[in-house]
Order: sequence, then C-alpha cells, then structure tokens
Amino acid sequence: MDGNGRWAASRGLSRSAGHRQGAQAVRRTVEAAPELDISTLTLFAFSADNWQRPPSEVGSLMFLLQKYLDNESRRMVENGVRLNVIGRRDRLQPAIARAIARTEEATAEGTGLLLRVAIDYSARQAIAAASQLPPRQDADPAEDFVRRLDRVTHALAGTPAVDLVIRTSGEQRVSDFLLWESAYAEFLFLPVLWPDFDRHHLEAAVADFRGRNRRFGRLQALAS
Repeated sequence: MDGNGRWAASRGLSRSAGHRQGAQAVRRTVEAAPELDISTLTLFAFSADNWQRPPSEVGSLMFLLQKYLDNESRRMVENGVRLNVIGRRDRLQPAIARAIARTEEATAEGTGLLLRVAIDYSARQAIAAASQLPPRQDADPAEDFVRRLDRVTHALAGTPAVDLVIRTSGEQRVSDFLLWESAYAEFLFLPVLWPDFDRHHLEAAVADFRGRNRRFGRLQALAS
C-alpha cells in the first residue's frame, strides 16, 4: 500500500490526509477481493522500518489503525472477513494491541476472506527470530520452519503461500515483505498510488496473474 504521502503532496494535503484516503482504498479492496475469488489478502500497513518516520506521522498512522479496527469490526463480521494481524505486537501501544485482539476474536468465524494486515512487520527479522526457536524432532525441516515463522509473526497456521504480490506507486522492490512466503509469487508493479487503487485495478491484476504460466521450476508441458 504505497503512495499515500505522494498522493497527498500532489494535492497540497497533509500526509495524514493521504493515509486516511489510503484507508478508503483498503475498504474498497477488501470488499472486492471475495468477488474476484481471492481467499487470502495480505496488506502491508506498517513495516518495522516505519518506526523511523517522524513521531507525528507514526502517531497518526497508529490512531488511524485503531480507528479502522474499531469502525470496521462489525462490517468484517457481517461480510465473513477474518482478520489476522501479522508482525510484532510488543512495541504497539496496549490499546492498539487490545483492539487487534478484539477484532481477531470477533472475526474468527469468518470464511469469506482471510484479511492479513502486516503491522510492525519485517520478513528478515521474522526469519531470524524463527531460526532461533528449537525445531521439532523428526519433522520436515521446511514445514517445521513455517510453523516457527507463523509463531513469531502471529500468523494463522496453514495460510497458503503468496501467489501474487502487487506493489503500487511505481516502486519496484520487495521492501522486506513476506520473503519466505513469496518464494514462487508472481509480481506486478503498478504506477497507481495506493489511495487511487480500486476494484478495476485489482480486477486487472487478477486477470494478468491468471494469464501467466507458473511452472514452479518444472518444464512447461508441450501441447499435444
């Protein structure tokens, strides 16, 4: 979800206004995803590196996050959306951590869409932390590592690997996002700023993805 600040600056608005508009794009995307047969949607809301931003902006983002959780919880329940916040929680304000826990509990029965929101998240830090946990004996190493990775990020067990990564605002880098889970993901880089992202962009991205040939290291089958 990149480009909130640039969207606001181009209109002479504050960065906070851009983040608020970005929250509207979140709602549009969450509502459109199930209609496009998307079962799991992960949004990168706040990275571990974002703590380096000015305190006023961090505070605004955290306020917006708590407001979103409080305001959207009932809507998520009504629409069958299950929330799972991934990332660290020990550095969040207690009120925000409680809001996350309340919303996750309230939406736990949702089956229409698994909405994962990455907050205070770093894939490299998560991989490093998971590597320090003791492995299970006689377990498949890769499956056991995923279990440990889920544990340190608070991720739900059994979440499928990432199929498609969409990066907005024209940036063409991974930025420490789901490095393990995106091993075989397809990537799509869009020039649109996140506050302008809507159903049409998501629909076009899904159509592009479904037209790609995913071989996962295998040879493409020859037509008979």
